[in-house]
Amino acid sequence: MSSSLITKTDGVVESPTQRLMTVDRRSQIAELMQQRGAVRVSELAQRFGVSQVTIRNDFVQLERDGHLIRERGGALPPAESSSMISSLLEFKARTQLRVEEKARIGMAAAKMVSAGDSLLLDAGTTVVEMVRHLSGISPLTIVTNALNVAYHIGTTTDAKLFVLGGKFERDAASMLGPLAEQSLSDLRVSKLFLGAQAFDLEYGLTDTTLEIMGIKRAMIRSAHQVILMADSSKFEASGFIRVAPFSSIHTLITDTGLSEEVRAELERSGVEVVIV
Repeated sequence: MSSSLITKTDGVVESPTQRLMTVDRRSQIAELMQQRGAVRVSELAQRFGVSQVTIRNDFVQLERDGHLIRERGGALPPAESSSMISSLLEFKARTQLRVEEKARIGMAAAKMVSAGDSLLLDAGTTVVEMVRHLSGISPLTIVTNALNVAYHIGTTTDAKLFVLGGKFERDAASMLGPLAEQSLSDLRVSKLFLGAQAFDLEYGLTDTTLEIMGIKRAMIRSAHQVILMADSSKFEASGFIRVAPFSSIHTLITDTGLSEEVRAELERSGVEVVIV
């Protein structure tokens, strides 16, 4: 076979036509990364009609070229600034941060709950603060993926409790992955109380892993009303992955550290801002 008819890339022999297809596919993957903030191997394999091994090989080359960072099951965009959050703090460490602000936010969130509500509660230390104030509200139906949240609900309230299945993620203290997301696709709740690692006016809610992104997006799709619980320090950084735009959020509960300029911009975009 003539060497002019083949190209060897990443240890794989390709024809010129195959090579052009590979270059085009990788270009499209890089573009999708810029648009969406994260991509999954399984989704891209289906989109381009190739194997997951092929997509992983694409990721290796794109990472070498500085277009992405490989993540379990997918890829993330490269960090663009020192304020980028690339990993989730260990759960115990997060419980020690902004304790007073989280307590106020949790109390305010509980006041938005009415007897008869069906609630979806995200993982997070702020959500635990909310649960402390639900014991006097009945009846309630509560769904959560967070084991610490489920424990507090089960021991302090008489709510009907459903815990999502999936893979346990220790840093997040919650169940993540396709099983948890699939369970949510069959549910519709009145109110979602959502946590976030970071949020900003340009990118909306952002977080640190594809699995966290997946479960949060599934939660948003399952809820009639979405209430974000986030202290003002979360506005000072961005996560690797775009979770959702602010158009997906109905209400933000935060503390007095949020600037008036940011509050005004959020309210102009249709988000109710509650300061506590």
